[in-house]
Amino acid sequence: MRRGTGTRDSETQDLREERQAGAIRYRIVPVDPNAHHFEVELTIERPAPDGQRVAMPAWTPGSYMIREFARNVVSIEAHCESGPRAPAHRGASDGARAVRLRKIDKATWQAARCEGPLRIRYRVYAWDLSVRAAHLDSTHGFFNGPGVFLRVVGQEDRPCELRIDRPPGDAFADWRVATTMPSAGAREHAFGAYRARDYAELVDHPVEMGRFLLAAFDAGGARHEIAITGRHDADTKRLCRDLARICSEQIRLFEPGRRRAPFDRYLFQVLALGNGYGGLEHRTSTSLICSRNELPHRAEPREPSESYRSFLGLASHEYFHLWNVKRIRPAAFVAPDFQNENYTRLLWIFEGFTSYYDDLMLVRSGVIGHEAYFTLLAKTISNVERGPGRRVQSIAESSFDAWIKFYRQDENAPNAIASYYAKGSLVALALDLAIRANSAGRHSLDDVVRTMWQRFGKGAPDGGLDEALFPRLLEESVGMRLDAQIRSWAYGTADLPLAALLRPFGVRLALDAGDQGPASLGARVAMRDGQLAIVNAYNGQAAERGGLSAGDAIVAVDALRVDESALKALLARRRPGDRIRVHAFRRDELIEREIELDRPPATEAKLSVEARAGAAARRLRAGWLGEAPAQRAPARRKASARASS
Repeated sequence: MRRGTGTRDSETQDLREERQAGAIRYRIVPVDPNAHHFEVELTIERPAPDGQRVAMPAWTPGSYMIREFARNVVSIEAHCESGPRAPAHRGASDGARAVRLRKIDKATWQAARCEGPLRIRYRVYAWDLSVRAAHLDSTHGFFNGPGVFLRVVGQEDRPCELRIDRPPGDAFADWRVATTMPSAGAREHAFGAYRARDYAELVDHPVEMGRFLLAAFDAGGARHEIAITGRHDADTKRLCRDLARICSEQIRLFEPGRRRAPFDRYLFQVLALGNGYGGLEHRTSTSLICSRNELPHRAEPREPSESYRSFLGLASHEYFHLWNVKRIRPAAFVAPDFQNENYTRLLWIFEGFTSYYDDLMLVRSGVIGHEAYFTLLAKTISNVERGPGRRVQSIAESSFDAWIKFYRQDENAPNAIASYYAKGSLVALALDLAIRANSAGRHSLDDVVRTMWQRFGKGAPDGGLDEALFPRLLEESVGMRLDAQIRSWAYGTADLPLAALLRPFGVRLALDAGDQGPASLGARVAMRDGQLAIVNAYNGQAAERGGLSAGDAIVAVDALRVDESALKALLARRRPGDRIRVHAFRRDELIEREIELDRPPATEAKLSVEARAGAAARRLRAGWLGEAPAQRAPARRKASARASS
């Protein structure tokens, strides 16, 4: 994708041709940062003859829950530049006549007939500090397209023009823009005119505006930028160096021959907060939220700290999505319905595989070592093992029910939900290990994702991966059938045989109770509003069997007042089978229950390399993780950073 560096004759001609073709024109202004209002003006050159409909999307690609963005529209009006006279309306200008807008459902407006260009002006309340919608105040502005741009029903395939205006007032004179939307005259990082091929592309380019620090590096022949908003003390040279290695490794995975990125420019939009975490993928950018302490500092150790690893894993995850979900798509996402749920049973591939490769790319690139990777992998295994829901819901079912369950988790979620992210990543691990071991290292899951890229991503005609095709695609890629494993691991609820699968690689997996102590209450507790509350009561375990429930506030155990530390100390002095008497408040009523304690479940994973593993195991492990750090020559990466206030 070409980067706009100024107004050029070719760009002007493109813009003229698009307008002649009836382009949809948008203008967005951060009109009142203190009130958190964006104002959007939408001009439709050729409205539908019987009255144009416009609709605000109900969800955003990459976050599978109906979010009802229309609820943030605080005012809306329409005017027509020609046609029959309408009643006068405050705000009409340029001789335009007011047009009646009738809301016909929760997110759709019907305009009265209008023969000439139809202009709709509306305000959006932007106070969602996330990567999904929009946020605006006097320090910065951010918007993700589905949260601010009305969809012109029936004209979604028309080219779109967007003008981004600076907030009014001298206080914002130094604000800049960070986006990968193609320029239609706007200078680099400047307010002005941008363009998109159609509505889907328009809403796939989030925009950050304000005073941000910029850093840049090259990878795969493409310029990669990092725009960091918020107060921080990040070492941008270290950040660029590490991200360059991770991005280059991912490009090499999908294009081992050419090693070229499928774009000319990529942007990491980073919002640094006191506490926060999240990311959303786009075709040529990603929006990230992190704690400022997760960014590297000048004293960052060579082996990244746990907090910095967390940020690198997030960035790696969203970057991998530029192939796996943005270009290689499930069939259900090829032509997304922005108003309703788009169901697929394949999020375990599109999110799960991505969750497997995000940390794997850290170790293969040499940014972290093998030991650090095993720590991350053990944490994922432990998280999955702790959830009884893995024996209730398959990850294929979890994928389908993401719209109603995964993003709406409650106190019963651990008992009812399997994570297509976490368990999906372990299914990817299991498939990778099985393929590598059965082929003596000649094939791997890498071959499968490369086939997916060639078949459904790289220059492929419109079309997506459907559910029935994946087992055949895997067989084609690696020459072996794993249908039974896919049915059991992804469509069933059996535990994964990870210990057996890791053994040929000289890696030992052990599960124990960790530091839980000798006896377990079978519940997760935490201090809430000064009370020791049960957050989750696990199915079939001690608390639930004894009649305690999530939400109960424990006030005493065996006639002694307890907080979190006191309860832990008390349980350390008990044994499985011992009984304790619990007094708790349920709502405002005091209850008393006798609980028979359990043995703590063996859910804490530990991974270690077998000291006596032979050469075959070492070769398999090196093929999987890359060479051990001591054996790897330092990578040469070109990285640069520039900062501005």
